[in-house]
Amino acid sequence: MAALDQKSPNVLLQSLCCRITGKSEAEVAHQFQYAVRVIGSNYAPTIERDEFLVSEKIKKELLKQRREGDAALFSELHRKLQTQGVLKHRWSVLYLLLSLCEDPRKPSSRVGNYGALFAQALPRDAHSTPFYCARPQSLALSYGERTGASGGTTVVAGAPGAGGLSGTLGTSGISSLGVYSLNGPTPTPQSLLSGQPPQSAAGGAQSLGSRLAWALPISSSPSSALAPPTSRPPVGPPTLSNRALRPRRDGDPNSEVSEAALVRDILYVFQGIDGKFIKMSAQDNCYKIDSKVVLFKPLRDISSRLAELGWLHNKVRKYTDARSLDRAFGLVGQSFCASLHQELKEYYRLLSVLHSQLQVEDDQGVNLGVESSLTLRRLLVWTYDPKIRLKTLAALVDFCQGRKGGELASAVHAYGKTGDPQMRALVQHILSLVSHPILNFLYRWIYDGELEDTYHEFFVASDPNVKTDRLWHDKYSLRKSMIPSFIIMDQARKVLLIGKSINFLHQVCHDRTPPGKITPACKFSDTPKDAAELLSDLEGAFQEKIGAAYLDTSKYLLNVLNRNYLLLEHLQAMRRYLLLGQGDFIRHLMDLLKPELARPATTLYQHNLTGILETAVRATNAQYDNAEVLKRLDVRLLEVSPGDTGWDVFSLDYHVDGPIATVFTRECMGHYLRAFNFLWRAKRMEYTLTDIWKGQMCNAKLLKTMPELSGVLHQCHILASEMVHFIHQMQYYITFEVLECSWDELWNKVQQAQDLDHIISAHEVFLDTIISRCLLDNNSRSLLNQLRAIFDQIIEFQNAQDTLYRSALEELSLRLQFEEKKKQRQEEGVWGVTGEQEAEENKRIQDFQDTIPKMRSQLRILTHFYQSIVQQFLVLLTTSSDESLRFLSFRLDFNEHYRAREPRLRASLGATRGRRLSNI
Repeated sequence: MAALDQKSPNVLLQSLCCRITGKSEAEVAHQFQYAVRVIGSNYAPTIERDEFLVSEKIKKELLKQRREGDAALFSELHRKLQTQGVLKHRWSVLYLLLSLCEDPRKPSSRVGNYGALFAQALPRDAHSTPFYCARPQSLALSYGERTGASGGTTVVAGAPGAGGLSGTLGTSGISSLGVYSLNGPTPTPQSLLSGQPPQSAAGGAQSLGSRLAWALPISSSPSSALAPPTSRPPVGPPTLSNRALRPRRDGDPNSEVSEAALVRDILYVFQGIDGKFIKMSAQDNCYKIDSKVVLFKPLRDISSRLAELGWLHNKVRKYTDARSLDRAFGLVGQSFCASLHQELKEYYRLLSVLHSQLQVEDDQGVNLGVESSLTLRRLLVWTYDPKIRLKTLAALVDFCQGRKGGELASAVHAYGKTGDPQMRALVQHILSLVSHPILNFLYRWIYDGELEDTYHEFFVASDPNVKTDRLWHDKYSLRKSMIPSFIIMDQARKVLLIGKSINFLHQVCHDRTPPGKITPACKFSDTPKDAAELLSDLEGAFQEKIGAAYLDTSKYLLNVLNRNYLLLEHLQAMRRYLLLGQGDFIRHLMDLLKPELARPATTLYQHNLTGILETAVRATNAQYDNAEVLKRLDVRLLEVSPGDTGWDVFSLDYHVDGPIATVFTRECMGHYLRAFNFLWRAKRMEYTLTDIWKGQMCNAKLLKTMPELSGVLHQCHILASEMVHFIHQMQYYITFEVLECSWDELWNKVQQAQDLDHIISAHEVFLDTIISRCLLDNNSRSLLNQLRAIFDQIIEFQNAQDTLYRSALEELSLRLQFEEKKKQRQEEGVWGVTGEQEAEENKRIQDFQDTIPKMRSQLRILTHFYQSIVQQFLVLLTTSSDESLRFLSFRLDFNEHYRAREPRLRASLGATRGRRLSNI
């Protein structure tokens, strides 16, 4: 052995050939050279893994041993095994069982020696060529049949796969047909059950396929075709070809066409090729038999039914040929065409087997007209399943016309909702191929944020013209028509958010964290098989993967925005400054700005107001805010209109940029500006009424010496009290019922938000609520106009009262001066006043007293106008659809002061109270 180990491989191979054949080196030179070619070639075994063929051979062996019951039981068990999917290598198991059941003492009919094994297993070019043919050719059968034919033995079978009709039939293709599994196990023929021995092969006996053909009556359904006969002799099938037919000769128009000739035509028609007697009719769009051909009517009917298979084939093939060359059809469409090609390939394999059987019969000189195993009725049965599959494909092709991308996948998925398990498996197989590009798009989008959708097939769309500042809102969107029906809208939204978040982090936040660290979840598989398993569990694995990637990406993005860009602090700053939540700062700022804002708007300068703002910040608790927040706070002057004062054009502003501008968009900042102007004006009314009350309290004692003013001052006090009550109720409503409640709801949503879209949505709802409930929307325009009119009346009242107090104080000062001068002259010992001075003083007093009715009348008009506006405002409140506004009307008129003056308020306020009491 040591000496052998040192020899070259060629020497060892030559020694092996000598030992196998028992000849000398010179005699095995040919076998040695052939063995070298075999070892050095790109050899692929020619034996195909054909489960159908092996199962048919096992049943054939059982029938040869006269074990018909076991054969039927095996057929039933094999059919059940095919539907379970427990074993993934059923062919290997069946092949092992077949090998074990062979008699080792029986001489092998497959090979004579190992040299013959090499010679017959290897193609002539020593290479295995892939099998794909647009037109099936006459090919040799599987390995066993080819070797049997070379040995001079011919087996004529009656069914594909039983002896002569074996082929490489794929388990998912159209040709996966077993006549035993069409409608359950095949019934055992009565002749076999009665104990009649099968005839020998040498005496023209029939194989298992021949017995099956014997049992096929004329029928349109496989179940009736496979029914066992009761009184037919087992000598051969009584087919239509048993009739005494006259062979068709050229020039003999009265001769009938033989069934064998029709079989040949049908096989061509199956491939979409016109036969000699059956041709495509362009007018009727179907295959028709020439009307001049003399043909028995049953044969004509069966031929017409079989020709439908060719029409279905043409329909599918025409679609694939047209779409395969269309690059705009996209990857999903090309995958669909590939799946159709795969099904057609399996269909061609069946046709190849049929052609091979026909060729074998021709070579052996079998009388096809009388005892042919390829009859029309058998073709009708054998093509039953392929016809159903082709019908499904043709219907699918029709339904998918004009569709691409995710819409095409939805169309295919819709056809999978059927109760037929075979058709469901077919559509599921096609769907796994069609959806594979979509899952590839999905994988790259949610894990890398990449979108390479050249033909617009994916349901996520990108707009390259959108700038970075609008990336989150406008750059990416959903193509609803391209969302596959097996992906629900919530999943599609999460998919959009995942990739959008990754791109937002990279392009806007400038975060360089690799996507693998953002989404550590396992990635999708990228094979059609794994894709099919993933799609089969849409509620489990698919949902879990999408959900995990969504949660990881969104959580990371929110952490970056809160940690690096202080999103929540900016949100609170908006509440404190633009919505007047920082009370001490707003009050102090209003005190400092009062002299400036009382001036005409054209005389204001922004830098002066900015200095006052900084002073107010340093003097209040606002100084303790984050420096990043304070540097964004600024003053803004609105557009100036004629007659405007500083109060009308002043506004606070808050600068936003970068990632936080995604939440605080221009539209949002516009809403904040409108809300600030409204709240600032309402706060000014409160500030003004406070000054009015101060003036009344300070001047009440001073003007006590002027009794003629008591009525006017009392009238001022009453009107001021009405205004204070109104403004206090409005302030309570705005501050607590609108701002605080809305802010609390917003803050809770922000704390529970799972992604940035939730924060943006909650923020927009918050602003919309404020705008609508502060009467700033279009539906509340009439209410807002009335409220502004009330505010204007408060300013008018302030001006009127200031004028009154100014005149009264001036008159009081003159009277005091006159009395002081009179007292001084008396102390000097002279008359206090002269007659002329006294008359002049009395005249001046009289003139002042004459102005009091005018003041009283002005206040009466002002009061009446104010009350009418308030009454109209209350009427509008009571008819509002917002329940909180109706309750506001009740609080504004709690003592029914306005109800007594306005009849329209009596019914409406009573109804409001009734609803409120019922709620309590």
